Amino acid sequence: MIRSSITKIKINFKGREVTAHKLTVASEIPMDIETAWAKVLTSALLNFVVKGKVTFNPTGGKFPERWEEGSTVTTKMKIYGFIPMGGLHTLFFEKIDNINKVLQTREWDNSAQVWDHNISMKKISINSIYYKDEVIIYAGMMTGFISFWAKSFYTHRQKRWQLLASSKI
Repeated sequence: MIRSSITKIKINFKGREVTAHKLTVASEIPMDIETAWAKVLTSALLNFVVKGKVTFNPTGGKFPERWEEGSTVTTKMKIYGFIPMGGLHTLFFEKIDNINKVLQTREWDNSAQVWDHNISMKKISINSIYYKDEVIIYAGMMTGFISFWAKSFYTHRQKRWQLLASSKI
């Protein structure tokens, strides 16, 4: 079962307090934690879990095979594969914690000035993890609309994780 929620929070954006949304989407995935974590660190997984909702066209021609802490990548996003969204989307890989299984990105584009994404996973059993996406979204007057779409997007991502786990890809 996938659980999701959106709550309003206050954040500092360019020296002023603004109302953002915190989206949380979580589920249990039948996969061992080391396999799941190894997949999270790859651009191949990103392309797999977003399929059907978003396509990415990296400005460098392709994403790196593995994400690296401190690196920045830029891409053009297309919603459903054909609707341009946000102009140039930037992802800064702020933290990759291999011990605690946490990946934190700071992202932004012309539509969403703040898209801070935190992926975390915890071992439930030898072949099961608790996987959570937490995203702080601020997009001015579009925050509500973008958060609503993001909830659908991250639910889709977690369904694709379930597909990945069941097919042993």
